[in-house]
Amino acid sequence: MKHPTRQRPIKDERDEQIDVHAKSHSLEYMIAATQILTVMCLVKGNPAWKGSLSLLFFGAAFGLFYKYQQYTEKPYRQVGVVFLIIGILLLVWFGIT
Repeated sequence: MKHPTRQRPIKDERDEQIDVHAKSHSLEYMIAATQILTVMCLVKGNPAWKGSLSLLFFGAAFGLFYKYQQYTEKPYRQVGVVFLIIGILLLVWFGIT
């Protein structure tokens, strides 16, 4: 007996939810790896800790900007701007030194 090939319909709501959850989980693991890298660089005396720490601030800022778009509450945007400035300063400091 031959089994008919199962054709998958166009992406539905479930597929979109799976994609969102997959991106969320991968981002959580990337954040954890970046934190470990930052600590390793600090312990070894490597100046790359500034660059990896700036990535964490960028991630936090963009997460807050997204929450601001959803909730439209100003503290999300204000704290996001502060985190973004810190991230930019750390990245510039890393680039200069």
